[in-house]
Amino acid sequence: MSRYDATDDPLCYPGTQVLKNKADLKVQDELDQFEQLMFLTRSEEPLPDGNLDYEHYKAIHQHFFQDVYDWAGEPREVRTGKGGNWFCYPEYIDAEMRKVFSQLAAEDYLSSIEELPVFAERASHFIAEINAVHPFREGNGRCQLTFLSILMELSGFEMDEDRLDPDAFMDAMIASFLGNNEPLADAIAEMAS
Repeated sequence: MSRYDATDDPLCYPGTQVLKNKADLKVQDELDQFEQLMFLTRSEEPLPDGNLDYEHYKAIHQHFFQDVYDWAGEPREVRTGKGGNWFCYPEYIDAEMRKVFSQLAAEDYLSSIEELPVFAERASHFIAEINAVHPFREGNGRCQLTFLSILMELSGFEMDEDRLDPDAFMDAMIASFLGNNEPLADAIAEMAS
């Protein structure tokens, strides 16, 4: 997992950037392996039901990471960033996420869009907005992809994760953070089958 820049974080073991976890693993590689194993195990189970709102999004995160972190499903309380770019400050997370999900509801969760390029463009907007907020301390990308797959299914598309190029997708996410959603829209269209 790529590491975050963060201000002093009480969720980390003292003197480290390793997040406190239920397995009490204090070596980052071991935590990464444990986290991925638990995520894959939970991904075999049905997702929690919900209304595709912010509460539902938090429930999805809690579902995936409940075995790893006590704070699974809860918005982060510290400032974080990657590559020198800071995500939404914690005090604004709830309001920004509610705004994004309100806009998504107003567009009927993209479910009436039949043309893949149009869907990919609108989905890239919402995924980019959620990414810029980055509501959780860890696990944001996996929740974003899961949520994207739900939106795709609602619109009659299916996500083929075998078509996901992780490096290209990460580059597309970085471009979207800097205001260019086109590579992300292309990546979303590429994954649709």
